[in-house]
Amino acid sequence: MRALKGDEFDPKGLIAEAYNIEGITASECRTIFLDFALNLEGDSATAINILLKRFDREDHPMTLVLRDGLTASDRPRRRGGWRNRERP
Repeated sequence: MRALKGDEFDPKGLIAEAYNIEGITASECRTIFLDFALNLEGDSATAINILLKRFDREDHPMTLVLRDGLTASDRPRRRGGWRNRERP
């Protein structure tokens, strides 16, 4: 078993590393966030809120991605499919 680089809220230390990368883009931050979210165990909203408090940088694209992650953490809703189609 390998040692964790981060803590329970950022297990691989990905979010911390993103904040250390100079000139990182929002697109790169979204890719990092996806990896972070796939490896997170537990409540994502709690982890994101803690990380936002930890890395309080309004000017960083990862901050925007984390905030988007809070609003997008709602349960997805059906938007179509066979039940929504008109029947003859």
